[in-house]
Amino acid sequence: MNLTLFLNGVAINSMLTAAIVVGIVCLLIVERIILKKLEDIIKKWIVILVFLFSFALLIAGTFAILLIWGVEIMQYLQDSWYSIVTTLMNSVGKLVSSAIIIFISLLILKFSKMAFRTVGTKPGPMQRRKRTIAKVSTSIIKYLVGVITILIVLSVWGINVAPALAGLGIMGLVIGLGAQKFIHDLISGFFIVFEHHFDVGDVIEVQGFKGEVTSIGLKTTKLRNWKGDVKILSNGEISNLLNYSINPSTAVVEFGIAYQENMQQTIDLLNEELPKLRKDLPDIIEDPKVVGVINLNSSSVDMRVVAKTLNEKHYAVERELRKQIKIILDNNNIEIPFPQVVVNQPTVRPKTTKKKSQEIDSQSIEDGNVESQFPEKVNT
Repeated sequence: MNLTLFLNGVAINSMLTAAIVVGIVCLLIVERIILKKLEDIIKKWIVILVFLFSFALLIAGTFAILLIWGVEIMQYLQDSWYSIVTTLMNSVGKLVSSAIIIFISLLILKFSKMAFRTVGTKPGPMQRRKRTIAKVSTSIIKYLVGVITILIVLSVWGINVAPALAGLGIMGLVIGLGAQKFIHDLISGFFIVFEHHFDVGDVIEVQGFKGEVTSIGLKTTKLRNWKGDVKILSNGEISNLLNYSINPSTAVVEFGIAYQENMQQTIDLLNEELPKLRKDLPDIIEDPKVVGVINLNSSSVDMRVVAKTLNEKHYAVERELRKQIKIILDNNNIEIPFPQVVVNQPTVRPKTTKKKSQEIDSQSIEDGNVESQFPEKVNT
């Protein structure tokens, strides 16, 4: 009898447990389907509320299953709470010390970040160099402060730090042997920074990717091109590069004039008018000038205009120079030729047959227009 009651109780508990589990799983599946369908129009706070409701439902289902099987939840919670409170009361000093150490560490990181940011953004002749050193120094300080904080907190909780340091040394040696690529990247990063290969803000080209240096770390360097694409390179991979920011850039514009135009007059006109653009284009650091004739093309005399600009500012200057050259030439009636093709179409004469040719000859003889082919006989 008792066994029958026990089995009946187990069966009922199992059925209730299965019903709760199936209900929770079904609700989660329905919630996932609805959120996936409405993910483009539903607001974020509604999604957060739905997840919180699902979490609360999961907790409630877990407690219900425990209650069904006769688990003393309240007693377990009370024992756990008492254990936590006792541990906290015995470790108040350690917790406060750890909190103070972590707070001081965060404060050091915050102040160092603010100080290096101020140095990196301060205008000056070496601003890019300062930004580079500031970013690398911030990264070094972050790692050093993190390691020192962990060691101090461990010592506060009674852990002997000396064996840990010895273990870290041995582990570092093992890692160094197994992670030579990582060490190579770190060493390359130091050489890049301190040998001044490039700085943050420089435009460089590495492995066919041209972009602005946005970040230099101990291990990686980030580049961003004009389209917004970001490439992350390991410092050890940067072996050959082009730095476009060391020297000023040169804007080059080529154009052509017609052969009947006066070349020297055109050159003198442009050399007089183009330097006036400097007041409207501050990126130009030297007056634009015509270097001369570069090619005698099939339909034009090609010339070249050059101008010194700030680093990587020559693209916009070239566009403006082309516009102004066209305006100047048009205002002075100087022709800019374009390729033309002249097609000569020959006149096609109608073909005559042999019969038609004989008819024409006979008609000509009858009309007296054509002499006889037989010579006259002369009596002597």
